[in-house]
Parts: sequence; C-alpha cells; structure tokens
Amino acid sequence: MVLVTGGTGFLGSYVIKELVERNYSVRALRRRTSKLPFYIRPEILEKVEWLEGDILDTISLEDAMDGVDAVIHSAATVSFHRSDKDQVYLVNTQGTANVVNTALEKNIQRFVHVSSVAAFGRAEINGRVNEEKKWVVSKHDTHYAISKYKAEMEVWRGGGEGLNAVIINPSTFLGYGDWNTTSCRIFKSVYNEFPWYSTGVNGFVDVEDVARATILLLESNISEQRFIVNAENWTFQQLFNSIADGFGKKHPTRKATPFLINFVRKIEEMKSMFADSKPLLTKESARIANSHTFFDNDKLLKALPGFSFTPLQESIQKACKKYIESLR
Repeated sequence: MVLVTGGTGFLGSYVIKELVERNYSVRALRRRTSKLPFYIRPEILEKVEWLEGDILDTISLEDAMDGVDAVIHSAATVSFHRSDKDQVYLVNTQGTANVVNTALEKNIQRFVHVSSVAAFGRAEINGRVNEEKKWVVSKHDTHYAISKYKAEMEVWRGGGEGLNAVIINPSTFLGYGDWNTTSCRIFKSVYNEFPWYSTGVNGFVDVEDVARATILLLESNISEQRFIVNAENWTFQQLFNSIADGFGKKHPTRKATPFLINFVRKIEEMKSMFADSKPLLTKESARIANSHTFFDNDKLLKALPGFSFTPLQESIQKACKKYIESLR
C-alpha cells in the first residue's frame, strides 16, 4: 500500500497512474477543494482510495498512513508570486516536516520525497549542477527554492531518525495537464502566440519520466541520497519554438533581454490586475528566464541502468497533440 500526497497535482496524478498500472494498492490524500485530474483516465482514478485531508493537518496524516507501507510525498505549492510566499513556506517546509514526523511515528518502510532542482540554489553563471552541489545563500534565491531546500533538511533529519528515505530533484516537467496551472501554462502561452522569448537555459523533463523514476527509486534499496531527474538542457527559445511547431503556431520573434523581460513582466502584472489573475511572468521567474543552468543526470542513469529519458521533442509533440484534442 502506497500513500501519495499531492495526488491531484500534475506530477502526483502521473505518479498514481504509474503505481496503478504496476498493480500497487494506492491511497491518495486530497483536500476538500481539490478536483480529480481530468487528464488521467477515470478507470485509473477509480482504483485509488481517496482520503480527504491535508499535510498541514497531522490528524488526517495519521489516518492516511494507517496500514501504509510506503509514502510518496509530492504535495507542494509551486509559486513565484510574492503574495504566495507564506503559503509556499507553510506547505513546502512545515507540511514536509509533518509528513516526515508522521511517517516516523507510523514506522513507514519507505519514503520518497519529491523535491526540485530549485533546492540546489542558484548556479554559477553558465554553471553545471549535480547532486554534490551545496546550498549557498544568495539574495537571488526564490522563496520556492528556499522552501524546498528547507523541506529537504526535514527529510535528511528524518533519515537521521531512522526513516528509509530517498529524494528526487526534477527539473521543469512538461506534459499534458491543466494548462491553466503549473508548468503546463507554458503550452497555453505558446498556443496563444506570446511573442517574447529568452535565451536562458534550463532543464526540462517529461512528467511521465519523473513518475517512472519515482517508482523505480521507490522499489530500489537506495536511501539517504538524492537524484536529479532531468532529460535535457534547452534554451527557452528552443522550448517555445518546439511547442509552437507542435501546435502549428508562430515562433516567438521578440528576443527578451533582461531589461525587456522586466519591462514585459511589469506589463503582464498590470494586465493580470485587470483580469483578476496571476501573471505568467514574475520578478522571480524572470530571473530564471535569464539564467543559464545545466543539470546533470548521470547519477540517476547509473543508479537505474534500465531507465532512459524520453526525448523532449517527442514529449512535446505528444503533449501538443493531446492539448489540441482537448480543445475540440
């Protein structure tokens, strides 16, 4: 029996899909306001034992872990908006502490924590990042990154107290989901022919690859280690162009220098005020768009010799096809 936190989220839902298809008994924690993911087949979701609860509610966590053998903790708040700062720390750091503490109390046999490459902190200019990178405090760190770093500290603390845990650090995952939320918003932005692109470099990976790697690490004997889950390092321009091709849309043509990115960010923030929505581009995400970070995946591939990543071009084409079908 595997408990998945964040089971209605983008990655969590694909983790559940992978578990069900591998014939695991799956229990998932969902908040009262959460909707089941429409992009996962109903016959998959019907095989899940859904429990109403919250990682900030320790009583619901205790109930959820009764009779559970393993926990995959994927619940998190991903936001680069200043207004969400308190919620980001509360869910990502305190919530993780609650899950770790409850897992220790319930003598959970196996624990997989879904972190992020953001937890490594800011890379040096044109820097390569692997699992040996140490956190260095920087004024440029996003609140999301700090919250995920502190969450990892809670997992390491749990390991010191006997929790059999492993950590995965995915880069930005791509795939078919709700394109009004998470990284799926990139697809919607390109579909709507957002004209700007940046030359920054970041890591990207198919969301289904992250789910597969999560289950393989769950089944392994590896503990007290962390693994970067990243398929390829692309420029944002390459990513946007590939998605545009998948949709049959125009490539973005306006190169956004750091100055222009901040200018566009301010325009987007003003537009969002009138539209009563949150802008795609924020001060923190603008920094990411300008950065050049390359993530290594050697450690994961050596630890899981039968595992391979789906080429990003293939992942993007598959996702674009599903988004187009959903619009019909």
